[in-house]
Amino acid sequence: MTHFDRLETRSADERAAALAKVLPEQIARAKAAPGLAATLVDVDPQAVLSVSDLAALPVLRKSDLVSAQSEAPPFGGFTGLATAAFDHVFQSPGPIYEPGRTSHDWWRMGRFLHACGIGKGDIVQNCFGYHLTPAGMIFENGARAVGAAVLPAGTGQTELQARAAHDVGTTAYAGTPDYLKVILDRAEEMGLTLSITRAAVGGGALFPSLRQEYADRGILCLQSYATADLGNIAYESTAQEGMIVDEGVIVEIVTPGTGNPVQPGEVGEVVVTTLNPDYPLIRFATGDLSAIMEGQSPCGRTNMRIKGWMGRADQTTKIKGMFVRPEQVADFVAQHKEVTRARVIASRQGEMDVMTVQVETDSTDPDRYAESVVNTLKMKARIELVARGGLPNDGKVIEDQRSYD
Repeated sequence: MTHFDRLETRSADERAAALAKVLPEQIARAKAAPGLAATLVDVDPQAVLSVSDLAALPVLRKSDLVSAQSEAPPFGGFTGLATAAFDHVFQSPGPIYEPGRTSHDWWRMGRFLHACGIGKGDIVQNCFGYHLTPAGMIFENGARAVGAAVLPAGTGQTELQARAAHDVGTTAYAGTPDYLKVILDRAEEMGLTLSITRAAVGGGALFPSLRQEYADRGILCLQSYATADLGNIAYESTAQEGMIVDEGVIVEIVTPGTGNPVQPGEVGEVVVTTLNPDYPLIRFATGDLSAIMEGQSPCGRTNMRIKGWMGRADQTTKIKGMFVRPEQVADFVAQHKEVTRARVIASRQGEMDVMTVQVETDSTDPDRYAESVVNTLKMKARIELVARGGLPNDGKVIEDQRSYD
């Protein structure tokens, strides 16, 4: 299969050179947006030329976006255009508002649909929601970019969906991973033969057993990782080895609660900088966990790969009536040069909460950490010392072991 464009097969040097040109331009646009100007006031756009340069900039969190939008609705001053200059305004649960445009592949979903083998001659049954939230339009925009026709099915009304898929001759499905099975099963009950051979899914977990069931029915099912704010972040190809980072974003994996990049292969929070000039989000923390995969995809696409969704980074937990946050754990680690990582464990002893802090260090004296634990986590804790490399590589800095049954 040919690739969507030559951007997908660039060498590392070509990609770095292109980034050195477009990244300063995007930082300059962000500085001009009122919602971002204050956090970037001391940043020289011409000094931000690479991913490593980005690491010195502050992280933008969803909560920052929500609070800015409440003060300056609808977009909080984070966009490069006036509200009326956009083609769509969406409202996601929260509420939080997102802009959208119908210009070519604005959310970059066409790249993913092309990787699924969807293009001219296909009819995509788009079962993502069109009401208020942007998912339906994101995938419709992508289908338009690859030249496919769209049946804007939305959600629900399964019997009508099955009938339409049969009558129209739908060849591809877009929607959540599990809803396709509901449509296929209903069509079977109704005695209808469907022509769906490819599925582009997102918005939920694609379990291996479900992917295999689709394969057994002659359907190639691939998944994307996208958000309403950022558009497509990463996607699967037919190689099905991790998710390839989209060419229109920069992805960093950082220690949860910080903006500090982790080592390749280590699990951390996904932080994304989008190169979309209309909505220049810089180091936007998704709250999702993932890890960088080494090497390149066998499909020939050369950009970095991540392992896909591996859980949530916001592990804030209430212990003894007090909230303990990932940022506090990061502050504790930062106070001790010999500490590589730490993990807070919440458990129960009888009817009492117990907090244990596991400290990955070469030190043999747990007492040396007692005072800084109290200062950063605001309560006393049991302290367990763990050898370097002894803590699990799962991205967790707070683990709740208490049973709520």
